[in-house]
Amino acid sequence: MTHKPATHGLLGSLQGARRRVLYVSVYEFVAIVLTAIVFAALGQSTGSAGALAVITSATAIVWNLTFNALFEAWERRQSKRGRSVARRVAHAIGFEGGLALMLVPFMAWWLGITLWQALLLDVGLLLFFLAYTFVFAWVFDHLFGLPAAAA
Repeated sequence: MTHKPATHGLLGSLQGARRRVLYVSVYEFVAIVLTAIVFAALGQSTGSAGALAVITSATAIVWNLTFNALFEAWERRQSKRGRSVARRVAHAIGFEGGLALMLVPFMAWWLGITLWQALLLDVGLLLFFLAYTFVFAWVFDHLFGLPAAAA
């Protein structure tokens, strides 16, 4: 008997666009709060930190929707189903790497720092959000089940 991964989570099964919108909404709400705290701790005014957090979040939302749609399209073509640790790591690295390519130049401009300084700042944020993305996606899948492409 082969093991088939559960498609239903603790709160049922959520699929398609509704799943992606809920995922992005909750993910980004928490990200905005955490990012604003980090930027404020780095000396930005509350208004500047909040605005930077919202702008980076809006960028991340568009990227998140795009990346997850592309990732799920790729998953559908894979013969092996489910989300292994390796697949989750690939997902987190792909998402965060693409986001860094967009945000580093913007953060350098906004904060008035060099690209190198922005890259170093982003590396710190990236390491945090890499772990955050991995854990968030795992918890989300546990609560709402795997998307049909991975089940």
